[in-house]
Amino acid sequence: MSAIDGFRLRGGDIEYLGTELSRPECVVAERDGTLWVSDLRGALTRIGADGGQRLVGPKGGVPNGVALCSDGRFLVADIEEGCVFRLDRDGGKTVLVDQLDGERLGAVNFVYLDDAERMWIPVSTRCEPRSAALESAVADGYILLVDGTGARIVADGFRFTNEVRLHGPHLYVAETTAGCVTRFTVAHDGTLSGRETFGPEPLFPGAMVDGITFDAEGNLWVTEITRNGLFVIKPDGEAVKIFEDPDGTFIRFPTSIAFGGDDLRTVYVGSLKMNRISRFASPVPGAPMRHWRAVGAGGGESG
Repeated sequence: MSAIDGFRLRGGDIEYLGTELSRPECVVAERDGTLWVSDLRGALTRIGADGGQRLVGPKGGVPNGVALCSDGRFLVADIEEGCVFRLDRDGGKTVLVDQLDGERLGAVNFVYLDDAERMWIPVSTRCEPRSAALESAVADGYILLVDGTGARIVADGFRFTNEVRLHGPHLYVAETTAGCVTRFTVAHDGTLSGRETFGPEPLFPGAMVDGITFDAEGNLWVTEITRNGLFVIKPDGEAVKIFEDPDGTFIRFPTSIAFGGDDLRTVYVGSLKMNRISRFASPVPGAPMRHWRAVGAGGGESG
């Protein structure tokens, strides 16, 4: 029996950090306790282990998903401008990907960097405004893969593509308006095959999933925005509800979810509707992300 089976989060267990954050959708945690949070007032806010804050990057667009590069710089998905840009720690910004075959990408939601330095870019929709795809569950989302050979679409037909994660031989995809997680088998060249649903479809009737991340036991943690919930999908596909807050008293509109802390047992939750980050203690550690371990080391996520 996993420790996750008996774990239920209570509102009183939740703490908060950060002040006056604007749309802190994504959280990235470093080993030294530093957090990097997407922030509409610029690009990112750095929250130090001592709680001190510093805004980094120019204001413009809507920064959404964030990935930490091996050289310490960041990749940021801009869902409004439809691009992925690189951000230096001093705030320098360089657009890397903003079109495919001369066409606008659409609502670029997230960016995921794997051990091979490939960018996996989920695009939620081509609809403009993107809210139209949330209201009618349009299945026009796709995943763009950028590697040494260029950029190409490796999967499409998603209902509002959201965060993605690589774990073992699979790529996991959060489909927001489908309310479920989809996964593929990943070939060496990045080709995807064997599309299937991982866990319940939907998580529950009316569910809308957003962020996903793995723990060290292979459980997939999922944020759900209609009930302000946190769920865990176990390796066998069983879903466990660990928290739900329909009134938004403690957590509202939870988006990304990340593990950090000295032992990777601190969970951080981003939000579109709060001005701070939520955190709580997990009974199991997170799977070490790419920037927590040597590239190519066993275990953990490839990102």
